[in-house]
Formats: sequence, C-alpha cells, structure tokens
Amino acid sequence: MSNLFIPIVVLFIIFYGVLKKINIYDSFIEGAKEGIPMIKNMFPSLLAMILAVNIFKNSEIIDFVFSFLKPLFMFLKIPFEILPIAIMRPLSGSFGLALLNNIYDIYGPDSFVSVLSSVIQGSSDTTIYIITLYFGTIGIKKIKYSLWVGLLTDLFMVIVSLIIVPILF
Repeated sequence: MSNLFIPIVVLFIIFYGVLKKINIYDSFIEGAKEGIPMIKNMFPSLLAMILAVNIFKNSEIIDFVFSFLKPLFMFLKIPFEILPIAIMRPLSGSFGLALLNNIYDIYGPDSFVSVLSSVIQGSSDTTIYIITLYFGTIGIKKIKYSLWVGLLTDLFMVIVSLIIVPILF
C-alpha cells in the first residue's frame, strides 16, 4: 500500500487539475523555476552543516570526550551506550539512526539499551540541522534563543526517557 501512495497522490493532483481546467505541465514548470532560487539559497547552509557533522563524526574527539564521561555514567547507573545517540541526534538524524542500528546489532532490539535508545531517538529532534538549514535558508542570523531552547528540549527528552523507560521496561 505504501508503494502506491505517492502515485495515487500524483494521479489525484492530475485529475483535480483536469477538473479545474488548469494547465498542469505549465504549473509544474513554473513551480520548478521558483524552487531553483530556494535551492541556491539553501545549498551553502546544507553544505556547511554536512561538512561539520562529517568532521565531528570522523575525528577521534568523540571517543576522547566520551572516555571522560564514562565514570559519571557508571556512577549514575545510566547505560553508557546511549551517550552517542543523545549527543549526535541533535546534529544529524541519519547518524543517530546509524548509531541506533549499531546498538540493535550489538544488544538486540528488545534489550533495555535498545528501547531506551529508540525512545531518545524518537523523542528528540535534529535541532542543529533545523537551525542550520531552515534558518540559514531564510536568512535568520539571531539563532541564540532558538538554539538554546532546542538543545534544552533535547536534553529534557533524554532525561524524561531515562525516567520513563525504566518504569515501563
């Protein structure tokens, strides 16, 4: 059914356009022309964000920082394996999913660590990606408060996940 959804929507739009006597092809071409400047404005922000995420992901700094935090996590009895997802999810949704898949491979999908990681992945957002791409595209320069609210919300969702998942698991 899901494979048919997009073709059905396209056929519905075409059928609706024919009923309303709209030149569908010309409307499509006009929309595509309007989209090119938007892509041109979006590209530098997207490129900078992808470059920054890849540099951060491929450097050894993540392992270095995590090694200092491991004793704190052990003291608080928090699974250390969730830390990479909690930190990387605000940067990149796809990297967060890759980390989640890695946890599934190691611990299995029904383990406590996997469930906790899944809840963190599902309840947090790609804050830095959103701010970089969308704010950069429309030219918003003052992002300080949006960034703080987004990151604090992500932190809050990690804390709530650490409270709720042990109760329900």
